[in-house]
Amino acid sequence: MPKPPKKLSDDAIPNEILQFISASPTKITSVKLKKILSKQYKLGKQQIKSVINDLVGRGELIYTYEYGSSFLERSFYKPVRVSARVVIKPPGYHYRPDSGDIVIQIKPGASFGDGRHPTTRLAIRAIEVVFEEIQFDDPGLQHTVLDIGTGTGILAMTAMRLGIHKGLGIDIDPCARSEAKENIKINGLEDRIDISDQYLETIDQFFSLVTANLRFPTLKTIGSCLRKITIPKGFVVFSGIRSHESAGLIKVYSRKGFECLWQDHEMDWTGGVFRKLK
Repeated sequence: MPKPPKKLSDDAIPNEILQFISASPTKITSVKLKKILSKQYKLGKQQIKSVINDLVGRGELIYTYEYGSSFLERSFYKPVRVSARVVIKPPGYHYRPDSGDIVIQIKPGASFGDGRHPTTRLAIRAIEVVFEEIQFDDPGLQHTVLDIGTGTGILAMTAMRLGIHKGLGIDIDPCARSEAKENIKINGLEDRIDISDQYLETIDQFFSLVTANLRFPTLKTIGSCLRKITIPKGFVVFSGIRSHESAGLIKVYSRKGFECLWQDHEMDWTGGVFRKLK
């Protein structure tokens, strides 16, 4: 016998919609959302539509358009929590942080890395895992981070706020470099993070942590470079990987002397923490 639909109070419906959209492995249309919630909770479609319109009006949700279809997604034009400790917000928005919160300000722009894409959120969670769950062997060292394809600079800044001492972000896109520098200044980290147009192959420094939110074909080709610049027992945070590619990435990097310590998934994307063995 099928289970009867769950009952939701009027106050609980908005939060349920937000959680449902956040947890969905794929983008979801308003039509599909109405059908699912109507069946699962026995809610009227007009009732769901009214709540969706209210969430859009409050800036909690936005409509995005792709390939002729419209989708509902969480809005990042307001403060949004993306991990246990990290909250992303645009400059100028008031946010009262909880104890232990790390607030990263990102000015809206053209560069990748404002938190809207699952790969950015996965990379942020992975960096947090390095500091909160795994941790460096020698926390007393002045650890350094390299952020490859830095975009807005969000990953380098997250690493700084969680405990890294100095950082370098590299990007071949001049627009990204300009926006990263502006975001870094907004967050008061211009003395600790450098932004450069260097190519990865030319870097001769060593790093405790490397972040790389890149697609799988690129991640496969840079393994030797990452092994060279990552200190023994240092960490590499990967994102930008489709879930079906994660086993292949583990295989590639195990051959380079790295072990996978943590993985998480969101909307068919995977992020992971790898550690250089020696």
